[in-house]
Amino acid sequence: MPDRTIVLGVDPGLNTTGYGVLALSGGVMKLVDAGIVRPGAGGTLPDRLRELHHDIGEIMDTHKPQAMAIEEIYSHYRHPRTAIIMAHARGVLCLAAAQRDIPVRSIPSTHIKRAVTGRGNAGKEQVNGMVCRLLGITGPISPLDVSDALAAAIAYCEEKDDA
Repeated sequence: MPDRTIVLGVDPGLNTTGYGVLALSGGVMKLVDAGIVRPGAGGTLPDRLRELHHDIGEIMDTHKPQAMAIEEIYSHYRHPRTAIIMAHARGVLCLAAAQRDIPVRSIPSTHIKRAVTGRGNAGKEQVNGMVCRLLGITGPISPLDVSDALAAAIAYCEEKDDA
């Protein structure tokens, strides 16, 4: 019987974090679960981070992934605040994984896009369409944070399959 690996893909954000859980077995990827985590918009930054940490932790406890794939932080130099906010969210997501001994692989967005579409500069809609095609989903997936998270998990699975 082939080994089965559960991979959690995450598209980090403080307002909306997308997640996607895939099972990889014998080179075949199967969708297990996907959705979003939305911390309360009216709360303080620490409250929102605590809620994000708690909610992603529940997803990890439910699905028991062996790996987490997360998009690397990228921000244009004109928008450093975006990178700082993303780093806060990404930090609590990585902490939740570390607390459960789940290895984290940080993948640049261009690598994720290339793994899914063949092009490192593909648009979000193109990524969404290819994620649907690869996973047999009658799309489109909404919101795009979910397809981005699934794309991260797919990129991880493809790297693992090539190894």
